[in-house]
Amino acid sequence: MADKAKETPRIILASASPRRVDLLAQIGIFPHKIIPADIDERACKGELPVELAKRLAGEKAAFVAKNHPGSLIIAADTVVALGRRMLPKAETEEQARQCLAKLSGRRHRVIGGVSVIDADGIAHGRLVTTTVSFKRLEAAEIELYVASGEWHGKAGGYAVQGRAAAFVKKINGSYSNVVGLPLFEVSSLLAGLGFKPQTGD
Repeated sequence: MADKAKETPRIILASASPRRVDLLAQIGIFPHKIIPADIDERACKGELPVELAKRLAGEKAAFVAKNHPGSLIIAADTVVALGRRMLPKAETEEQARQCLAKLSGRRHRVIGGVSVIDADGIAHGRLVTTTVSFKRLEAAEIELYVASGEWHGKAGGYAVQGRAAAFVKKINGSYSNVVGLPLFEVSSLLAGLGFKPQTGD
């Protein structure tokens, strides 16, 4: 009989983000299930961007883990910040315009919170900050980008892996963190738990 204590736990990604699925696949991680965490993602009064990213990643992982004991849960949250001000995940064209106007010609931070809950129910977390510098955007550039629809649901109103790459003058830190998941940190967390990358199904 196989020793169940040595079996590789089933991996659950606590996110519906297709870009996070794609990022995990790059490092040989293929979740068995994708279960979005239904939590309130609003910031608490006075909460700093780093605090919000850490808290939400942890809450997402815990939300899914409570119904899936023995599984390995991966959760993440991305916060875009201008100083202490946090930009929303753009849901409307006007929100996207406002985000891009604020980011124009400025440097901002993309803060990624990661939480991994292992098969024993123990949480492991990481925080990653990437600095991104935008060029100054013309009104026409903003309108063209808004028309593309790439901004929808994205923190800060842009997707760096798409057309917004043309806006980025410089990135200092993890590129994959800006896309949606800091892969070095995720890989390190999983390696520390004895997990080895897969080859796919």
